[in-house]
Amino acid sequence: MKENKLKEKLINGHSVIGPFCKISSTSLVEISALAGFDFVILDMEHGPLSIESIQNLLNAAQSHGLEVVVRIRENSPTNILQILDIGVQSVQVPQINNVLDAQKVVNSSYYYPKGDRGMCRYVRSASYSKLNKNKYFDSANSEILTIVHIEGINGINNLKEIMGIDDIDVIFLGPYDLSQSCGFPGQINHPDVINKMKESVKLAKDCNKIIGTFCESPDDVQIWSDIGVQYIAYSVDVGIIMDAYTNIINKLKL
Repeated sequence: MKENKLKEKLINGHSVIGPFCKISSTSLVEISALAGFDFVILDMEHGPLSIESIQNLLNAAQSHGLEVVVRIRENSPTNILQILDIGVQSVQVPQINNVLDAQKVVNSSYYYPKGDRGMCRYVRSASYSKLNKNKYFDSANSEILTIVHIEGINGINNLKEIMGIDDIDVIFLGPYDLSQSCGFPGQINHPDVINKMKESVKLAKDCNKIIGTFCESPDDVQIWSDIGVQYIAYSVDVGIIMDAYTNIINKLKL
């Protein structure tokens, strides 16, 4: 199987950065690679991407050595299975609130003995059956990267137990949903939201867990990186384009 370079970087203590992508454009994925991002997060939860479009975008990314994460729609064994079967190795799962939610991610992502992922070797991840089936099933688990979204107070309150699951690789703090759960919808820089996130980062470091979050500016990236966040989701393709276009229009004097 293909080596998961994103997982390797994170395990070795490196910081990584990449945008969320909602636009089904192989060109934008290639541009992300050429610009120097470590990965892209193809967003099925808050975007219109289908399993077919994900596979096309995955092909474009892999041709440039760009790692791909997919944020699936919900914590469902079928959703996770389909993404992994087409060759995605890093799965990001939304709305994890407790240890049972997190364990469900592990069970769906891994083959025995770690989980009970549905077995099929006639899939892209197994080179459409060209790979020896015994070698494939034995090695598949080693390259999976599991990322869970902690997006509300329930998840924060259960964070220590969630971090106790060995095969959850990255804890991702979703600031927007957390702000809503804290009673300050959209105010991601509200002191209560920031404090909850900083407490979570400290807990992750104490538990030797990799942690990630979403940033909308280079200044935010620096702030969270300085306190130990390794996995940085930087803005969203549609927002990046909107900002660039708007700045051009605002600077024009026609």
